[in-house]
Amino acid sequence: MASLPPTLDFAKTEEEICAKWGAEDTFKKQDSLSLERGDKEYTFYDGPPFATGLPHYGHILAGTIKDVVTRYACQTGHHVSRRAGWDCHGLPVEYEIDQKLNITHRDQVLEMGVDKYNETCRGIVTRYTKEWERTVTRLGRWIDFENDYKTMDPTFMESVWWVFKELFKKDLVYQGYKVMPFSTACGTPLSNFEAGLNYKDVRDPAVVVSFPLKDEEGVSFVAWTTTPWTLPSNIALCVHPTMEYIKILDKKADKRYIVAKSRLPQLFPIMNNKKKWKPAKMADELYAIEATYQGKDLVGKKYTPLFDYFASSEGSEEYFRILSDNYVTDDAGTGIVHQAPAFGEDDYRVCLAHGVIRKGQDLPCPVDSNGMFTDTVSEVKGLHVKKADDTLIKLLKEKSRLVQKDQLDHSYPFCWRSDTPLIYKAVPSWFIKVEEIRDKIVENNKKTYWVPNQVKEGRFHSWLVDARDWAVSRNRFWGTPIPIWCSESMDEVVCIGSVDELAELSGVRVTDLHKDVVDEITIPSKKNPGTVLRRVDEVFDCWFESGSMPYAQNHYPFENKEKFENGFPADFIAEGLDQTRGWFYTLMVLSTALFDQPAFKNLICNGLVLAGDGKKMSKRLKNYPDPNVVISKYGADALRMYLINSPVVRAESLKFQESGVLGVVKEVFLPLFNAFRFFVQNMERWESNGGSKFVPSMDK
Repeated sequence: MASLPPTLDFAKTEEEICAKWGAEDTFKKQDSLSLERGDKEYTFYDGPPFATGLPHYGHILAGTIKDVVTRYACQTGHHVSRRAGWDCHGLPVEYEIDQKLNITHRDQVLEMGVDKYNETCRGIVTRYTKEWERTVTRLGRWIDFENDYKTMDPTFMESVWWVFKELFKKDLVYQGYKVMPFSTACGTPLSNFEAGLNYKDVRDPAVVVSFPLKDEEGVSFVAWTTTPWTLPSNIALCVHPTMEYIKILDKKADKRYIVAKSRLPQLFPIMNNKKKWKPAKMADELYAIEATYQGKDLVGKKYTPLFDYFASSEGSEEYFRILSDNYVTDDAGTGIVHQAPAFGEDDYRVCLAHGVIRKGQDLPCPVDSNGMFTDTVSEVKGLHVKKADDTLIKLLKEKSRLVQKDQLDHSYPFCWRSDTPLIYKAVPSWFIKVEEIRDKIVENNKKTYWVPNQVKEGRFHSWLVDARDWAVSRNRFWGTPIPIWCSESMDEVVCIGSVDELAELSGVRVTDLHKDVVDEITIPSKKNPGTVLRRVDEVFDCWFESGSMPYAQNHYPFENKEKFENGFPADFIAEGLDQTRGWFYTLMVLSTALFDQPAFKNLICNGLVLAGDGKKMSKRLKNYPDPNVVISKYGADALRMYLINSPVVRAESLKFQESGVLGVVKEVFLPLFNAFRFFVQNMERWESNGGSKFVPSMDK
């Protein structure tokens, strides 16, 4: 009797619906009808994913949220442009090519040719776009893949140049020499927010090392460090100016040390054991205090360096002395901090303030861009810094400078792309003056509406109020080139904001803006006739490109000027919690710098989808089911409902369980289908018995 089957294959039915939508161009028709009606525009930005990998549950979750909101906007009388976008440049692509071609050093790329290297990168960036389109379409999400944007498109790259030129004109761009998080695997500095994306618990060596005083024989300062590889670059020690320091006789070792009084437990660990430590009896057995100082009393004292690698270098007459600064604490170590300005932000600042180093002067840095020791430190030449610790500790022991050796378990930043430990390294870079506009950024964040609100007012706000100047340059090849042409002495600098401007100044018109093309172009100098300006070597951080997408996807301001300005800020964006230090942040920085507005009005921030055991989903560990298999078994709607009806939409984590998707089918879809089938059966029986068509009452 019933026209509905007793059972329904939900997955197969969905496939039939998707096929019908495709055959009838349903999405396009809905879009064109909306335009014909003149529906009010509802602006949506879709953050560009990398197409070098397949979509995972995190993408499916964010895509579902985006689809739900934009469909609702359409159903309430709005037109929504839903363009797919692709992040094509940057470390993810280059790292994959480096692995494929076994490239471990920058020089290998130069030998190969930047043009060939970039062409190889270009060849993989859209490798999985068809798989993405197939999966996203199967999920029932409506999005325009035909009219997509790519960050490697010349029009997109030209708008990125325009963004940078606008910041340059506002004096928000500068070149600086700064200690930054540095990926030795990728050979490039990272921004502070990138460095915060991937922390891991690690075990590192922790050593206490002695630095004998020049003017007091038999007495040594002692400093603690968890990076022994930085010790060959030591050129100073730092104390706190008001902290109390003591000179002690270590009775067991028969050596005299200067240490912060509150940090004696570092030298005598038994003092940390409250049950075993009996100060009245044991203190006199371990040490004797021979003198007391304030930190400021020690400033200027000279010590014998650990190594002689930089003892005769330019400026070394200012090296190997005691400095003071308030950043020194007594919560760990000895209260005396070893200074290697090439590898520490505070080290660089303090040494600069005390005249140990000068701006423009080369720093003691025996480590290359791949994290390998150079010829300067012959004993560990060619070794990666993290692998050189044991050898250097052995050298310290041979020199009788090793006071203590231990291990420390702590949280440490790893490269978000290569998953290798970062180091901190002084590098020249191009910066955006975020600190100068930080208050405006914080105010613009207040104008936005977030779900959940606590992410906006908590995690994101905290990140904004402490935001540092943003290093936007990368010493890489596959990216949008930084559009600065300059003289060798940097006394003449020109920032280019368009293809037309470059053609006007150089006489060369290009259709591709990648490094291998524009690096060949020179601009005649106006200041020194007969000489030329050449482009700086760096390319943009890919986060600068994704932060520019509101403008660049429309080729603004060269095209679509009115359309963009009428729809800015966006009505809605959505991505995962990790983007509080990524896309959400770069969008807010650039929109504030350009227009003093937020880039969006409303934002939904989802949490992370984890494997069932609570760990990060890993292809290598195979600790989660293939999304396509789950969809084919239970249907996309079951997966979408499972995700959308979980704490993950409130920025909490979700431990993915396939049984949860099955639960949606059993507890929601089957009861709903059976109830509907029962209703249809009774309706058909009523029509058969009464001989008239069943018409529902609008009143009831």
